[in-house]
Amino acid sequence: MMLFKPEHVEPILVGTKTQTRRIWKKPRAKVGAIHLAKTKMLSKEFFARLEVLDVYQERLKDISDEDASAEGYHNAAAYRVAFCRINHLEKVPDIMVYVVKFRVVA
Repeated sequence: MMLFKPEHVEPILVGTKTQTRRIWKKPRAKVGAIHLAKTKMLSKEFFARLEVLDVYQERLKDISDEDASAEGYHNAAAYRVAFCRINHLEKVPDIMVYVVKFRVVA
């Protein structure tokens, strides 16, 4: 299972959001695995099945505009603002994050 904010449901379903960055101590997704995409932790409802295509680490501050677009945002600056809002952070931390690339499957 992977949790997303409600604002990410439509971009995932239409294929404009194909990446997510996560603050994990160790990877929680494996290439080839199928995860149910949900907006609520304990809910049985899911809005998509996601196949994990790639998992790797990078510095949060190193996100490119191209990758920000794959996250569903116009550019890296807009993504960083959203990341801080979603994760309740006052400023962009200099941390390593896991990047999960995925696609919606039937």
